[in-house]
Amino acid sequence: MTSRGGGSPRQPLSQRRPGKASGKVAGRVGSGRGKAAVARSGGSAGAKKGAARGGPPPKNTIPRQPARSTTKSSPLQPKSRNLAKPARSGAALRAHAGQVWDRLADLYPDAHCELDFQSPWQLLLATILSAQCTDKRVNMVTPVLFKTWPTPSALAAASHSEVEEVIKSTGFFRAKAKSLIGVANAVVLRHGGSVPSHMDELVVLPGVGRKTANVVLGNAFGLNQGVVVDTHVARLSLRLGLTSETDPVRVEQSLMPLFERERWTLLSHLLIWHGRRVCDARKPRCGDCTLRDICPSSLVPAVEARLATR
Repeated sequence: MTSRGGGSPRQPLSQRRPGKASGKVAGRVGSGRGKAAVARSGGSAGAKKGAARGGPPPKNTIPRQPARSTTKSSPLQPKSRNLAKPARSGAALRAHAGQVWDRLADLYPDAHCELDFQSPWQLLLATILSAQCTDKRVNMVTPVLFKTWPTPSALAAASHSEVEEVIKSTGFFRAKAKSLIGVANAVVLRHGGSVPSHMDELVVLPGVGRKTANVVLGNAFGLNQGVVVDTHVARLSLRLGLTSETDPVRVEQSLMPLFERERWTLLSHLLIWHGRRVCDARKPRCGDCTLRDICPSSLVPAVEARLATR
């Protein structure tokens, strides 16, 4: 069949070439740019099909993270220990400190320094050795130390190796031997062989800090110049809400106004005894604690603690 004008016969529709518009679409789909668009849309079969049809690719949705719970914990749940801060101040805090004192004093009527000594000199040496060491271990070492070098002048003339061998089991024995011999020389040269009874004179001796000076003054001389703050005292003071400080000097400054001066030495012993026997650093036995109903860090629920103390 020919056209009326005598031209060439028309081609069937199935054999006709695509027009300009359809060619552009085909080119975009088959080109690398089209492939990149499909890849950016997620790379799924549905995305490719949608792009070929000319429709918009599906959105690349990212699952949302679950929202954090803002529900407050029940007041009966155990509280986190070691994070207690004094919720009281002034008279209320002093009253709380008085309750702590009364209960611990009733619980430990025989509380005392657990280092064995018979003179200020012996207590000074024992306290230096007690750093990073238990009192029990120190008491096993000091009898030999005191017998071998009974006086400051004798220890000042001792060799480092001999002293190290005697005190080796207390740990850090080289540094401790240096401190022992150094303090012996200082006591002989500056104080005629006698341990001074003043804070300013003690803290300048080799190996002697404020804690050691407080131990000697309070237990050997009966002088309440401050509060001994060791690891037990610092831990319990924070847990009981007596202070929010962690530095030993600041803990001591926080405790002294809360207790009468004549109680400062015994206060340390009460807290140390309770820390060793009940309020352990890792696993405090709050269920057996006499302070569980007034301790802000108690792991015993508040209601249960109050009922137990009635």
